[in-house]
Amino acid sequence: ILWTRLTLEAKPNPASAPTLTFQYSGGETLQPDLKKRPKHPPTRLNGIKYTTKGGVNDIRYAVPGVRGEVRVLYSAEIKEAKQSMKNTSWQAVDAKADFTRQFKLTGLQPNTRYDVIVETRGVDDVMGQKLSGQFKTAPAKGQAERVVFTVSTGQTFRHQDSPDGFEIYPSILKLKPSFFVHTGDIVYYDGLAKSKDLAHWHWQRMYSLPTNADFHTKVASYFIKDDHDTWKNDCWPAMESRGMYQFTFKQGLKIFPQQVPMGDKTYRTVRWGKDLQIWMVEGRDFRSSNKAPDGPGKTIWGAEQKVWFKKTVAESDAAYRVLISPTPIVGPDRKSKHDNHSNVNFTHEGDELRAFIAKQKNMVVVCGDRHWQYMSIHPKTGVREYSCGPASDQHAGGWKQNDFRKDYHKYLNVTGGFLSGTVERQKDKPTLTFQWHDVKGKVLHTDVAFP
Repeated sequence: ILWTRLTLEAKPNPASAPTLTFQYSGGETLQPDLKKRPKHPPTRLNGIKYTTKGGVNDIRYAVPGVRGEVRVLYSAEIKEAKQSMKNTSWQAVDAKADFTRQFKLTGLQPNTRYDVIVETRGVDDVMGQKLSGQFKTAPAKGQAERVVFTVSTGQTFRHQDSPDGFEIYPSILKLKPSFFVHTGDIVYYDGLAKSKDLAHWHWQRMYSLPTNADFHTKVASYFIKDDHDTWKNDCWPAMESRGMYQFTFKQGLKIFPQQVPMGDKTYRTVRWGKDLQIWMVEGRDFRSSNKAPDGPGKTIWGAEQKVWFKKTVAESDAAYRVLISPTPIVGPDRKSKHDNHSNVNFTHEGDELRAFIAKQKNMVVVCGDRHWQYMSIHPKTGVREYSCGPASDQHAGGWKQNDFRKDYHKYLNVTGGFLSGTVERQKDKPTLTFQWHDVKGKVLHTDVAFP
């Protein structure tokens, strides 16, 4: 699936562009910086005002969309000048989906690098800019190929660590990964997304950063959502909150698959050759209230997703099976948290999933959400969990570096960076090696799964 968006300008509005004004029931007003975390007054938000007729399109960091059409040209990596490219038909971008259009490319060959050109034209048929990129397809089920994948979580706009975005992205490119997975908290709606339009603005702001935009023209990527890029901190479908004003949980569910290439379902499994299969799961759509009493009926995944997960895992003959979860399954986590399977209030389903995973051969968990890197082994079941850590050092925290839990931890580092996994054959035996990196790519720790 190739995601595109048509914009009026090539660059976002500058930091000198107007902000907006929040109005509150107590008569207060706030003009947020739009990069820093806003400090809202204690009274209820009851209005949003813009200084121009363009509204959200004119505020700083916005990238206004525009009507027009897009098509995609693609072929196996071009090595000869005469090599032809397939092309999709021209498709209009969807103004109701923030001027995006997604294309499902067909007829792709396994284990092949593809060149892509995206062409644009206006409603007057005048040609616009072109954008080129590349991606590599997964090896076929029977191919024993080396696969390198990288995983990240927790990137917030105010915690950039590079003049043009985030250092992890050029660092990841040096590894030449087969694919990348973002485990969620891709954007943080909580402070500023008080309307549907401002939610879309968060994506415009984040993915107009040069590091992010450049990276995703070069690497096949999967996206999982969590709480902050669904609606707000620790949210669930029936949650009530006045703090988000006009923006609703339901709108958040609709926006996410508009802003990332996703497909029909938000939970998926993908085979990457003979030795690797990954599962990417959904943790917000189907969950019970965090406050509900624990028991057989309390869930994060929902019954249908659990049946799918267990069935597809049982059917897999991959040498290594990796569950990539937006939130922890093993932990440990802070006692104050009540939002994931390592927390006491989701013990029943957590025990169920850990017991199932423990029975599988060579299956591990990779998770996001936590603002620190760790590797842990569940003391009762032996399930191994690899936490990728946040996208920047500025976003690291939430755990004390000296709080090393010997009954769980094998590695702990409260720092930013990313996780890489490498599946390859050594003397014809498949191996899976995980490495944690700092934001510049330096290896901080290595763990061989099931040595």
